[in-house]
Parts: sequence; structure tokens; C-alpha cells
Amino acid sequence: MKIRLLILACLMVVQGAIFGQLSVTAPPDDWFHLDKETDHLQGISTQKMYEFLKGKKSETVVVGVIDSGIDTKHEDLKAVMWVNTDEVAGNHLDDDKNGYVDDVQGWNFIGGKDGKDVAFDQLEVTRLYVKYRKKYKGADFSKLSKKEKKEYQQYKKLEKEIQEKKEEMKGNAALYGGILEAVQNLMKAIGKEDISKEDLDNFQSDDPQMLRAAAVLSNVLENGAELKEFKDQLKEAYDYYSNQLNYYYNPDYNPRSIVGDNYADSYQRDYGNNDVQGPDAMHGTHVAGIIGAIRNNGIGVNGIADNVRIMSVRTVPDGDERDKDVANAIIYAVNNGASVINMSFGKGYAWDKDAVDKAVKYARKHDVLLVHAAGNSSQNNDETDNFPNDQYRKAGWFKPKKADNWLEVGAISWQDGEEIPASFTNYGKQNVDVFSPGVDIYSTVPGNKYKHLDGTSMAAPVVAGLAAVLRSYYPRLTAVQVKDVIMQSVEKLHVKVKKPGSDELVPFSELSQTGGVVNGYNAVRLADKTLGKKKLKKGKGLKGGKGDNKNKSKVVIP
Repeated sequence: MKIRLLILACLMVVQGAIFGQLSVTAPPDDWFHLDKETDHLQGISTQKMYEFLKGKKSETVVVGVIDSGIDTKHEDLKAVMWVNTDEVAGNHLDDDKNGYVDDVQGWNFIGGKDGKDVAFDQLEVTRLYVKYRKKYKGADFSKLSKKEKKEYQQYKKLEKEIQEKKEEMKGNAALYGGILEAVQNLMKAIGKEDISKEDLDNFQSDDPQMLRAAAVLSNVLENGAELKEFKDQLKEAYDYYSNQLNYYYNPDYNPRSIVGDNYADSYQRDYGNNDVQGPDAMHGTHVAGIIGAIRNNGIGVNGIADNVRIMSVRTVPDGDERDKDVANAIIYAVNNGASVINMSFGKGYAWDKDAVDKAVKYARKHDVLLVHAAGNSSQNNDETDNFPNDQYRKAGWFKPKKADNWLEVGAISWQDGEEIPASFTNYGKQNVDVFSPGVDIYSTVPGNKYKHLDGTSMAAPVVAGLAAVLRSYYPRLTAVQVKDVIMQSVEKLHVKVKKPGSDELVPFSELSQTGGVVNGYNAVRLADKTLGKKKLKKGKGLKGGKGDNKNKSKVVIP
């Protein structure tokens, strides 16, 4: 989660820091669709893309969204949700024999057979700590084997990390909780929730905390923000840090009993339920809308792709996803016809990378493109672990070391010049492929609502939506060729920018392999040209067809 600028700036007031005038200038809601040349915003030129495609036929493409769940009844999504026509809803039978009962709109790998769902989970660092703690708590280091000593040192490292994080989260929860309480008390003292700047200017109190709260709210209103939004953001921040303390870094919390699987078996398939929305589908619904919200229907937002079906594969709780579930989610999406899979999640540690690697190879075998968010830690993915990723743990001497059906996506903001990269985005000259819009992205959220969210989680579905367009209008392109088209058609930015997380200026070209931002118009022109020439400058050339990604038979990976 990235705390929005407004909260941070107002927090500086509370802490007594000095800052200049807070800018709350925002771009148009559809900025990520716009064109740099005509609209002066670094969108992906969606309108120009469709003008180029006018008159061309398209095929319906299925995009698997491995995420927190999707509101399948949303007004801007329900008509584009994938439906398993081989399954009879509600008869409690596995009609299509794919191993999943009543999977009409996808599957939920973090739900139990009794209908209950996992809402929160630990981070992987906590799960690994618990694993090592059982083995090494109180152990005599001098009596351990060489292998055990290495594990023991990892155990102590994880223990230190968790202790430090718990203290940090405890402090942040107390801080935001205190601000929120002060704001609520101020509203109570003034006698109304809809407070004006005049109310705040006239407010008198002997309580310094109340006066500081009045100063914060006065600054919020003065800069054009809404008081309700600010209060909601404070609550969001408080809940975020409280959840980290109570769930993420809590070694004693483990919700896996809800799922009821044999967690030691990473290759078990028959678990979960068909609740593809789950208890909190905001993240997944937002991602789905970016990819394929119904275009030009006069309501809500326009997605990138215009002939798409969204398959919900619920896998990501509030906490870290589990490798077993990710592997199964990829396999499920592949077996049920997805041509593109969006994965807007990630973590710093892996539990069973081999299981995920096998699923990635399975997707490659069946010609499915995987699009993954690079992460929101302002870190260099060339130097710091980020999972899942395209690098195979066991590659073999004469086998590929990386998955060529994988696109890693960083995020740009709508701002120009030095501020182009999102301040939170991960980057990497080797391990991040492209950048795309990921700040102030307006999309669908549950309950027929819409919201702005930030993150590489938003940048990845922009690329997944573009990939769906390419697979729809140019179905002869393979997954690898679609990746090549997207990478070769980026708009390269020859500017120096702030390296995410710092004020250091670096060439934008140093932040990713391509040094560019995806562009839909450029991509479809290149795809069109590519099919005419029957080859790409990079990649493996046309091989005729998309593979058997539409195969729905139950396949078990060895």
C-alpha cells in the first residue's frame, strides 16, 4: 500500500515539520488512455490505437486476473466477466471434470469447502520465521551442522526483521490512530462533521492536541481537499498499520485451517471454493476495470481491451499470497482458456519457488503471457529479491534460465520531467521490462463505485489490457511475440528522472530493460507490420497459431 501524499503532508504538520504549499493538482480520470503528443500526458494512446484498428476484426480473449477477487456484478464489468459454459451453476457437481465444482466464473484458492474465506494472512517472512523457529528456538549453535548453521543464521535474521517491523507498525498505528481520534474529537467539539474553514479558524481550545488537529484540517481544506476523503484516508492508514501488526507480522496467526488443504503438498489441486469475490475485492475489481471495463457505455470508465472476458482467480489475501496458491491459480487460468494472466502481487521471500516455476513453464508451454507488477518498495529488483519472478531456480545446463512469456512492469506517474517514475515503484535495468501508468488510476471498485488507486498493481493491468488487444486483433502472434511487440514499441524517454525512493537523478533508460513506457498505438502498428513481414527483430518469428491455451482438460504438472 502506498499512503497518499495528502496524509503524509498533513502528518508533517502534526509532527511540526516545515513544508511548502501542498499541491493537490490531479490529472483527468482517463489520463492513462491519453496521448503525449496531442494531450500532453504520458498515457498509452488508447484512442489512437483504436482509430488504427478501426475496421479490423477481433477475437474474444480471456484474461485471468489472479488477485483478491472481483465484484462480478459491477455495472461496468458484469458483461465482460468470463463464464464457464461447461459448468452448471449451483448443482454441486464438477460438470466439466476440471477438478473444481461450480466454477462458473473462476475459482477461489483461499477459501474453504464450507464457504468461508481467508481475509488476512501473514507475510512470507513471518511464515518462514515460524518454520525456522520450530526447529531452532533455543538451539545450541555450536552443535549444529554446516547446513543447520546457515538456516539458524537465517532464522535470527528473520527474527530481527519481524521484531523491528512490529515496533515500527505499533508506532505508526498509534500515530495515525491518535490523529484520527483527534479529528473525530474536533468534529464532536465543533458539533458537526461537515466542518468549514471558517469553523476551524474560529475554533478555541486549551487542548494543544485539538489545536494541532484544527491546523491539520485547516490545511486540508485550504488545499482544496475534502474533509471526508481525508478522514477516510486516515482510517485507511490506521487499518493498514494495525493489520500489519495483528496479521502480517504476527507469528501466532495462521488462517490456513480455513482452507483445509494439506499445505505441505504444493501440488495438491482439489481445494478452495467458487466464491470469486471474497470479503474484500477492491484491489482485484480495480485491476479488472483497468483491463476490460466496458468501453463507451456512457458510465464509469473505459478499460483498455474492447473484446475481452475477465476470469477471476482469487488467490491474494490481505497479506502475502502463498506459492502453492499462485501455482494453482496459473494452472487453473491456463487450463480454462486464458491467453493473458495479470498478477498484481509480490513479496520479498519465497516458500516454494519450484512450484511456481513449474506453473510458469506450463503457461509457456500453452502459449500464455504472464504480466507481473514489479512492486512498490522503491527498490532495485536487480539487487533485491522480489517474488514471483521470471528467473527459474532450477534452470539446467541447456535449458532457459528465464521465462520469455513474462513481462515485469514498473509504474510511471502523470507528472512530467524528473517526477515521471512513480516514487514508490520498483525498477531494474535487467529485471523490469517496461513502465506504464500507475498513479491516480481511476477504475472500478465493488458496489458499482469507482476510485483512484496507485501502484504497480495498476500499471501491470494496463499492460495486460494492451496484451489482450494484441492477442484479440492479431491472434496469430504467440505470447512471446506479443511480449516482444510491447517491448519494442515502447516510447523511450530520454530524460533524467528521480530514482524511485530518492532525489538522485538517473537516466530513465537505467530503470528498465527498454527504457520506455508502453504505447498502444505504437504496439498495434508494429504488430500489423510484423505480420506483414512474418518476423520480429527479436523473438522467434511466427509459428502459426496461439498454441492450445484454450485446452480445458485437467492437466497435472509432473
